[in-house]
Formats: sequence, structure tokens, C-alpha cells
Amino acid sequence: MLSNYNNSLELLETVQKEQLYNELLIQLRKDFELANVPIKLSMDVNPSELKSLLHEKIYFLIVERFHDYLNLLYVVDISEQQVKKIVPSDAVDISAEVSFLLLKREWQKVWYRSKYST
Repeated sequence: MLSNYNNSLELLETVQKEQLYNELLIQLRKDFELANVPIKLSMDVNPSELKSLLHEKIYFLIVERFHDYLNLLYVVDISEQQVKKIVPSDAVDISAEVSFLLLKREWQKVWYRSKYST
């Protein structure tokens, strides 16, 4: 069920309860591949590892490969307005917020597909 989440781990716990965690991982892999951003996601990664992995990857993209970061935001379909709402601080905090936005958007895609597909 889609609702407001306070953090990434809370969202990932809900995904697991809905038994859609593997689908979320597949969606993440797909969108990272479409954005031409390599990421090593195994299907047995646990939620806290996934959160850390995404946070590290987003941080790297912001600091080292900003064009790829923007491309990933476009592919995942994170709105510019949501990104602009992030309070500017350091790259670590911004990457944590963007990782959360990314997870929320990917979860939304997976949830809608599971709920409305035939």
C-alpha cells in the first residue's frame, strides 16, 4: 500500500510485507540499466544493505558523474520539484534524500503494476 514513509528502511519493510521486494530489486536493476549506470544488486541483498548501496551509488554519481545522476533521475521519473525541496546541505545528506525519493518512486511503479496488472 502506498502511503507516507519517514525513511527508506520503513518503506523497504512495507515492500517486504507486501511480498514485492524481489520486484522492487528487478525494477531498480532495470532503471539503472536504462540510465546506463552500472550497479551490482544481488537478489539476496537485505533492505539495510540495499539502502546503503543506493546511498553510496547516488553519492558517487552526485560527486563524480553528475550527468549520469541527472539521467538516472530522468529515467526513474523523480520530479524536479521533489529534488528542489531537498534542503541544500552536504552531498552525503542530499544523496540520502535522493535515495529515499528513488526508492519511493520505484516502489510506486512496482505497487501499481502488481495492483492493476492482469
